[in-house]
This record gives sequence, C-alpha cells and structure tokens, in this order.
Amino acid sequence: MTAETISPNPRAQKDGVPHWNYQPDTPLAVSPLFEWPLNPLKIMNWFIRSWFPISEKLIIVFAAWLSWTYFQPPLDVSKNFAFDWIGLMWLRNFVLMMIFAGGLHLYLYVFRFQKDRRRYDSKRFGKGRPYTFRDQVLDNMFWTIVSGVTIWTGYEALLIWGFANGYLEVMEWAQNPIWFVAIFLIVPVWETFYFYIVHRWLHWKPLYKIAHHVHHRNTNVGPWSGLSMHPIEHLIFLGSVLVHWIILSHPIHVLYHLQYFALSAVTTHCGYNSIAGKRRKIISLGTFHHQMHHRFIHCNYGGLEIPIDKFVGTFHDGTVEAHAKLKEHMRAKAREIRQKKG
Repeated sequence: MTAETISPNPRAQKDGVPHWNYQPDTPLAVSPLFEWPLNPLKIMNWFIRSWFPISEKLIIVFAAWLSWTYFQPPLDVSKNFAFDWIGLMWLRNFVLMMIFAGGLHLYLYVFRFQKDRRRYDSKRFGKGRPYTFRDQVLDNMFWTIVSGVTIWTGYEALLIWGFANGYLEVMEWAQNPIWFVAIFLIVPVWETFYFYIVHRWLHWKPLYKIAHHVHHRNTNVGPWSGLSMHPIEHLIFLGSVLVHWIILSHPIHVLYHLQYFALSAVTTHCGYNSIAGKRRKIISLGTFHHQMHHRFIHCNYGGLEIPIDKFVGTFHDGTVEAHAKLKEHMRAKAREIRQKKG
C-alpha cells in the first residue's frame, strides 16, 4: 500500500489564531464539485483519493457487507417486531461501536501508540461538571451506547421491517448495478447536505439548550465524542436514513447508511488528523474543520463535500484572516444581544 507522505507542519500557531498541537495546511480546501469552472480531472482525482487506497468509507462498506452477509437476521424472520432479531442487531451495532470507538480510544489515548503526532488538541479530556459521571469519556460512552446505538438499531429495524413486509422494494444487484454502486458513493455526499441542515437547526437556541448542548460539552473531542448526543439529536441525526423509504435500494444500503453516519462520526471526532507513523499518513481520520467547530462553535456547521458554510459566510478555513472574521462576527452578535437587553 502506498501511503501519502506528510511533513510536520511548523505553523501550528500563528498570531491571532489559538494554539493547536497540530494544524494541517491552510486554507482548508473544499470539494472541487463546487469550484468554477468545473475541472472533471480534479473532481475524479478528489473522488478517487477520498476512497482509495484505504479510507473510512471503504472500511465501512466492508463492515456493511460483513453485517449483511453474516450478522443480519433473515428478512423472513423480520416481518414482526420482536426482541430476538432486533436484539441481535443491537448487539452487532454495539460490537461495531466498540471496535471503532473503543479501538481508536485504546490505540490513540490509552496505549498512545501515536503519542501526540497529528493530534489537534493535546489537552486532556474533561473531568467534573457538566459531564455525566463527572468524566468526559464515561459521559461520551454512556450517551453513545445507551442512546446512540439503541436509536441507530431502531431505525435499522424499522427499515428492515419495511423490506420484509414488502413496503419497500428490495433492489437486487442485477436490476441496476450502476445505481446499486452509486448509492454507496452518494451517501457521504447526502450526509454532508443533510448534516448541515439539521446541524443549523440544532444550533437554534431552544433546541441547543434541550439537546445539542450534550454533544457540545466536548470542546476537545475524542472517538467516543462523535455519537455522544441527546436522544432527540440521535433521532434527528440518524433520521437521514428515512430517505430509503423514497429511493430504490437494498437492505445492505440501509446498513451502510446508518453505519456510515454512526461510525464516521467516531472517526471524524477522533481528535487526530490521521493514523500515521513519524512522517507517513496511513489513513485520514479526524477533520480539522469540525474540530474548529467544537472549539469555536459559530463556524463550520457542515462538511467539505458540499461547502454550504462557504456559501453563507460561516466557513473557517484555519487562516488568520478567517479567525479575525469569526471574532468580529462574535463581537457583532454580542453587541446585538446587549442592545436587545436594553
């Protein structure tokens, strides 16, 4: 396997920008899908590099295939909601979460095999209030497993029940192999669009106070932070999968869709840019633009595949200029609040 070579970035701290233990090259680049004029070669290269030679997307496709082939109750036993087959799915999803979140946490934070190489924020995880059990990691594990895995499984069971009872048509590979493959490619792009819309909604003050604040306890994130959410947020976030009631698909696409939403939340919040040796990146992981969202809150609500933040003026690309613009925006909001209060 050929790995990309990355040199250490000496510009981890610049005047006017808070310190990061590691900062990738800035300004951060967005998807070439929205650059004009369109460059087909650049777009094709971006797609290839985001999937190959090894990526979280490919790993999750493989996990979905394993799940469907070896660990999914047959459709003919899923016609009625019952604890046995749904419980088996919950157990499978729990094991997947333990492998992804638990494995990355052990590798990066307990055994520290990579030390702080390519770790964005080297501060320790939080203790005390406001965390459940007064411990950030235990707090994140509780909300991820008790609420996250359960609601993830609930949505999965609902869709599988729909397929089993004929409410949803099962699209077989032979019917339309191009569309069958295309769904795997489209889900990450759909995730970016859907996530931006619901994420901005979750930052609406009443909904933030009720639900989203649980996720934002984590200003310095780790693998267990990604799916650490209030149940209301889990219902909204994972509700993306309901699109399969509309589009023609196969149960494996449902498994992949939910696993992508749940497990990529783990990888993007892992706090490290990548799994890497001293100078070579093996696989990309945590996204710096979302790491900045957790620290600064009022920027980078979406992803880089569909850069809506850039279109509406809330994109922080990691530069001094972008941070100055964010600070001015925050000062303006503070003045507006003071004026409203009289």
